[in-house]
Amino acid sequence: MALTGRAALLAAIGSLPVGLLEPSWTGVLAVNGTLAAACACDFALAAPVRRLRLSRSGDTSVRLGDTAEVTLTVTNPSRRPLKGHLRDAWQPSSWPADTHTAGVGQADTPGGDPSRHVLDVPAGERRRFTTRLRPTRRGDRSPDRVTVRSYGPLGLWARQGSHQVPWSVRVLPPFHSRKHLPSKLARLRELDGRTSVLTRGEGTEFDSLREYVPGDDTRSIDWRATARRQSVAVRTWRPERDRHVHLVLDTGRTSAGRVGDAPRLDSSMDAALLLAALASKAGDRVGFLAYDRRVRARVQGHTADDLLASLVAAMANLEPELVETDARGLVTTAVAAAPRRSLIVLLTALDRAPLEEGLLPVLSRLTQQHTLLVASVADPHVAEMAEGRGSVEAVYGAASAAQAREERHHVAEQLRRHGVTVVDAAPEDLAPALADAYLALKAAGRL
Repeated sequence: MALTGRAALLAAIGSLPVGLLEPSWTGVLAVNGTLAAACACDFALAAPVRRLRLSRSGDTSVRLGDTAEVTLTVTNPSRRPLKGHLRDAWQPSSWPADTHTAGVGQADTPGGDPSRHVLDVPAGERRRFTTRLRPTRRGDRSPDRVTVRSYGPLGLWARQGSHQVPWSVRVLPPFHSRKHLPSKLARLRELDGRTSVLTRGEGTEFDSLREYVPGDDTRSIDWRATARRQSVAVRTWRPERDRHVHLVLDTGRTSAGRVGDAPRLDSSMDAALLLAALASKAGDRVGFLAYDRRVRARVQGHTADDLLASLVAAMANLEPELVETDARGLVTTAVAAAPRRSLIVLLTALDRAPLEEGLLPVLSRLTQQHTLLVASVADPHVAEMAEGRGSVEAVYGAASAAQAREERHHVAEQLRRHGVTVVDAAPEDLAPALADAYLALKAAGRL
């Protein structure tokens, strides 16, 4: 039975005359010569790396937190079998923090690292290797290079080379708040008259007449219809459809503040997605604008069928910009995007200085023509700090938290005095709270 690999080398050395294995210069030179010859032969028999043909296929998009699979096809056109290892290198944020470094440097056990694979491609054939990505950040993720190490039959020497194999996986916002959509749609169906409950009084679109019952708003009585019948008739209303809703996302420096494990920007985007899905189901036209000192993303004129796909694609590459938001430019751009009366939803921070110096002086340009709703992410840690006692540090922390909360309440009250609806909630509560505010405005006929 023929020996291969290191066993063959050891057998060859063992077959040398005993005198050559004695500690003498002649023996050392003979052993070194044998090793050199074996390594040269091994290198010559290793499959060439440069001639390999590589291509990719698989997922081109994935939601943040989900897993994407990208397949790398390796074709070996040479006459020698390809045995060795392959490393499909991607950006560090393409892997979970607890797995992307596992196994690095362990060529004999590449399974510990999701980017490493064992190669065994016969001559003239091809094999597919799947790399599973679980990105930890939004945006476009691209591979760096594919490095192939091809060993000879003895495993003593190897050829190594790298190939550029382009691909891109777009990591989309996770849209965690979609779990709230069914309950909000049920409430919308009530407002929309699809069940027996109809909005009464301050609606904007006439639905039908029915008999008056105690408790009805007297302003809803239709006196002409009452004169034609023997009972008092009241008008029922349903919220108007085909309204315009414009989502304006502030991507300035205040959106970079981290609340919990994510920036404020991510929580705002999640809330915007839920509201967009709800408004599109309500038959309203939804537009989107991301702005700080210039337009970072814009979505407008899309139908309900492709609205969400367009929104998540536009949001995928958005990152907070460490600049002060140009409030005048934001208002001018928002007004230009909403030429007719609309609901403008501004997702920004309720920080006192940026709003008092930036937004409040130009607020009237929005509120004169449009209905304005301001939504902001509150930090639940501030509420925890406000309850702190028991030590000097905790008392000082509680005082700071109380001051911060008071400033936010003051800013919110200033906005409400201008007729602005304000939603200030923790990250996990912002999306459903914003959807409830939208439904309340619709029920009140203010859209």
